[in-house]
Amino acid sequence: MAAMPLALAGLLALLVSGNTLRPFERVTTIDGKMASKSDYFKDPEVQRLLLKHGIRVDIHRLGSRGIATQSLRGMDVVFPSGQPAARLIMRQQQRSVRTARPFVTPLVLGTFRDYAKTLVAAGVARPQRAPGGGETLYYDLDMKNFLKLIEDQKTWNGIDFDEHTDRSNAGRVLVRTSSVCESNSAGTYLSILAFVKNGNQAPGTERGRHRRAGVGGPAADPVLDVAEQVKPLINLQGMASDEQADSYFSDEGESIAPVSLIYEHQFLKHQVDHQKKRGKQDSRRVLLYPSPHALTEPELISLGERGDRLTDLMESDAALRRRAIELGFRVRFSGEDGTSEQLNAYLREHDVQVPTPNPDQTKVDAPDLNALERIINHVGSCPPAGRDDGE
Repeated sequence: MAAMPLALAGLLALLVSGNTLRPFERVTTIDGKMASKSDYFKDPEVQRLLLKHGIRVDIHRLGSRGIATQSLRGMDVVFPSGQPAARLIMRQQQRSVRTARPFVTPLVLGTFRDYAKTLVAAGVARPQRAPGGGETLYYDLDMKNFLKLIEDQKTWNGIDFDEHTDRSNAGRVLVRTSSVCESNSAGTYLSILAFVKNGNQAPGTERGRHRRAGVGGPAADPVLDVAEQVKPLINLQGMASDEQADSYFSDEGESIAPVSLIYEHQFLKHQVDHQKKRGKQDSRRVLLYPSPHALTEPELISLGERGDRLTDLMESDAALRRRAIELGFRVRFSGEDGTSEQLNAYLREHDVQVPTPNPDQTKVDAPDLNALERIINHVGSCPPAGRDDGE
């Protein structure tokens, strides 16, 4: 009999915490191929909130473009990290699909303070003002001038890194990226490079200025012309996986790569966690916001009735949206609360500096889907799509 009160107490605790379901309620397992934003569904609090609705998500991790080009057989949902892969997937569906775009996050470059200061001294970066005049966490990066450093094969010591620190780095100024054949982040970064190299317009949108291959020769292909220009900029240092943030935030992150391609939400969550654990911001790691900038829009795409349940819930559940803010995302709201305001309020509550918009609000116009695919395939020498689902 003594065990009965203990069992009852345990059940009450589960009920209060929300970690149990109503009697006889079934748990539906939803299988999904997901890219880097799978970190949202891996979050224990998100898993708890979904379980309250009788949903468990089984994640099959893959890069965004890999999701779009491989078989989706047996999947209930897919969650590519950006619109190019999402459009590829929806174009292949034989039915109208339900989707949800619950949040957005800018593409950014994660670096370390000494390297950011070096870029400021080189005239390619500008620090954002920090409250109280302290050390800032954020810098705005002029991509046109930054790419010139890469094209000119400048080294970090060549732009006086060793003058700003007691260390030395004779390595090339480069950005560590994931594979353009697999990931949304690398594909989006490729779009930035192509936009900048094409005079701040998307390749394939030129009119009346196609160059000639020779006198009387056929017109050059403007898309492949830009692809050829950006190929060396992104192929110099790339990864086969999409796990840039793990390397950047590791203890050896600076020795792995001075500059890494990541998403803003990953950095903001890291800073909030660092503040909670240590009572201060991680002032060693800082962000470079590219100008022009690119905003990534992950899209949850349902492939069937079970997937519909999840997309509907992501659109309607306030607790899931709130958790997305806590994970550093800019959540879509209608009415008075804009995409960034609630995130900014959350950062202030946790004593983390709020990033400020760059006065230069030039946004990258991505190439159309066909042009982007051609650029990616040219730059990455990507293998042919491996679909086996009869589509």
